[in-house]
Amino acid sequence: MNYPLEIIAPSNYVLATAEAENAPIVLAGVLLSLIVIYLASKLGGELSRMLDFPPVLGELVGGVVVGASALHLLVFPESGATASDSMLMTVLQFFDDVSPEAINSIFESQSEAVSILAELGVIVLLFEIGLESDLRELQKVGSQAAVVAVVGVVAPFIAGTAGLMFLFNVPVIPAIFAGAALTATSIGITSKVLSELGHLKSQEGQIIVGAAVIDDVLGIIVLAVVASLAKTGEVDVFNVVYLIISASAFLIGSILLGKFFNKSFVFTAELFQTRGNIVIPAFIFALFMSFVANAIHLEAILGAFAAGLVLDETDKRNELDEQVIPIADILVPIFFVSVGAKVDLSVLNPVVPENRQGLILAVFLIVVAIIGKVITGWSVFGKPGINRLAIGVGMVPRGEVGLVFAGIGAASGALDKPLQAAIIIMVILTTFIAPPLLRFAFGDAPQDAVEEADAAS
Repeated sequence: MNYPLEIIAPSNYVLATAEAENAPIVLAGVLLSLIVIYLASKLGGELSRMLDFPPVLGELVGGVVVGASALHLLVFPESGATASDSMLMTVLQFFDDVSPEAINSIFESQSEAVSILAELGVIVLLFEIGLESDLRELQKVGSQAAVVAVVGVVAPFIAGTAGLMFLFNVPVIPAIFAGAALTATSIGITSKVLSELGHLKSQEGQIIVGAAVIDDVLGIIVLAVVASLAKTGEVDVFNVVYLIISASAFLIGSILLGKFFNKSFVFTAELFQTRGNIVIPAFIFALFMSFVANAIHLEAILGAFAAGLVLDETDKRNELDEQVIPIADILVPIFFVSVGAKVDLSVLNPVVPENRQGLILAVFLIVVAIIGKVITGWSVFGKPGINRLAIGVGMVPRGEVGLVFAGIGAASGALDKPLQAAIIIMVILTTFIAPPLLRFAFGDAPQDAVEEADAAS
């Protein structure tokens, strides 16, 4: 229905007009951001490859260089940045005469668009990882993965919380929040490194991926518990039970429905004759599963991973793999560069008095973060000769998951600046040391290539 302009609130009309006028500038900001992201991704990845490190490490470092720690080309409001901190906004102001109020709105809209693209990137990444994983192999290591995940959550949580309370006299709720941040594992970063090292389909790789998935579910539950504790001072038991049941039902139900959907997917792919007859139905399924996971208050990436596992069993799997790779090459770097860009290394500067207490706390958290995950490798049972060090190291990186804990803790007021800085430092270090440590822990030819060669012979 069309309404006459005079009955629209004047302030709302002016605001809507201003936003419409700024839309081309927001688009320009997004385009510049993507240029920066792709340059940082490729240059960092190539340099990392030249130094014999996994390219994903270079993408993270590239993000740090262009982000809040150095060039300020890619910064985000949720990290505390404003439009005046962004070099890209300065460039836009040079080409367009934009008011300070408008540039702030443009900055927020541009940052939100890039963040959404980054979220799509990690969804595509987990879908790709699911396709590369073998559901039968995951089922074989399911019990081991569950034990690894539980140990990897319980050990660092108890050690971190108790240590902060008794050694540093940190209050109960902040200590619990920091301990919860230690439980996270970045499945996106670990899986990408395993894939690049050629160990994703190895026994160690399957245990790590399976444990990381379970760890993610447990992490969601822990986050819900500590977030409610920070807000109300008490835990919502109903919410915790709901999360446990919904997460379990979602993952098990996805796998059980897999055989039914596989037949439907093959039928659909053969029915369509236009371009994208395989990849479009696949992405519809992956996005639908991500939506369902998100709708029931789980992580969208769990839905994408489950979709990949299901489609890994189809007869069209090889064709689908080939068609997903170029899409991942476009979207996944946005995620990794954004993770690096959100890290502010200024919290490591000991000259600033406020950072010193955070650095002391950070040393403790880093030790607990590494030991608490590395010991998980020795919780694997019934697998003689397995590389336990590689499994433990694979669980170390916290990545974007740890940053989520730090962000929510700061927003709720549960964390003061020193403890928040300590958590961020822990996340930075565990994220960056894991790729080279994984390479060192495996230290041999890619297992996936060996298995493929054996199968061919």
